[in-house]
Amino acid sequence: MESRAFTIDEVGIPAEAGGPGWADFAATVEVRNRVEAHAYGTGELAQSAEELLPAFLTPEHSPRRVFAARAAGAIVGRAVYETLADPTSAHAWFTVEVLPGWRGRGIGTALARVLEALADTEQRRTRVVYAVSPPGPGERLAAPTGFGSVPLANPEVRFLLNRGYRLEQVERGSRLQLPVDPAFLAEQLAAASAAAGADYAVLSWSGRTPQRWLTDLALLYTRMSTDAPTAGLQEPEDPWTVERLQDEQEVYATGPRLALVTAALHRPSGRLAGFTELSVPGDPGRAVSQEDTLVLREHRGHRLGMLMKLVNLQQLTREHPEQRTVTTFNAEENRFMLDVNEALGFTPMGYEGAWRKVSAAADSAGSSARTGS
Repeated sequence: MESRAFTIDEVGIPAEAGGPGWADFAATVEVRNRVEAHAYGTGELAQSAEELLPAFLTPEHSPRRVFAARAAGAIVGRAVYETLADPTSAHAWFTVEVLPGWRGRGIGTALARVLEALADTEQRRTRVVYAVSPPGPGERLAAPTGFGSVPLANPEVRFLLNRGYRLEQVERGSRLQLPVDPAFLAEQLAAASAAAGADYAVLSWSGRTPQRWLTDLALLYTRMSTDAPTAGLQEPEDPWTVERLQDEQEVYATGPRLALVTAALHRPSGRLAGFTELSVPGDPGRAVSQEDTLVLREHRGHRLGMLMKLVNLQQLTREHPEQRTVTTFNAEENRFMLDVNEALGFTPMGYEGAWRKVSAAADSAGSSARTGS
């Protein structure tokens, strides 16, 4: 696809690190890392191509496609198109990133058009975009949740508004400096354990989920897509099965990152009531990523979120003492989880807007396909 002084093409996903297509895939990851470092003012959120590749290797469960913008003999922008495995799902998630020195030349617009055309073809009417919004002067655009805002004059905000997107939610990125005082962790753990009471216990593992807990963890992953606050994004259920969980963990294990998981066991039922997960990078110079944390609605009110996070931080300190930072992202209206994180010592590092657009064009494309016109 030609456009002015740049071209856009789809990047083939390599089957393994170093395999065919690796150089292009790694170059798109470098774009991602440079764009995030520019927006957040830190390279701690960077991930290597080896770390990100596993997320693209299970298209039967989590389809993802990557497009590259090329100019002057290099990849200067990328776009990622994500959907659910269900072909009837109306949702698609877009990511568009252009290196700072190449902005203002129509590259972001061209990449966005590629994703929108693809979504139209697949009849994915609802499009969701998460975009970092660095600090900026002047008037601010408030999220309809009543929590958080983004600078109205920021380029990414103007770009999304001009393309018909509506700001639905603001997410806070936070950072925790390690190590956390062991005495503080022990004191907080004693208090959280007392609040949880005798009906709950915690268990931890690293890497693959033990066979006994696969069914429960698959349920927790599914509920993560429905129980976490998504404001007006109206994100759909993302079903997880034991097979999907095993497949994705098998592929994840081929990369250099390691998952540390702590779960809350409800003793009377023998079932898991919640979980929290840390993703530990191979390079200690980059941040540990706090991934999902969830307590099932029917088990809330027992400080299980705090309890699990404390135990998982202890596991991190014990098994990976070289790590120096943990980062996490939470909806600004998710005061319960923000309270937990702030109590642990997390401080804000930046904000992202969560944007949504419902397109009528997809309906028109679907109608044309059905009538053969």
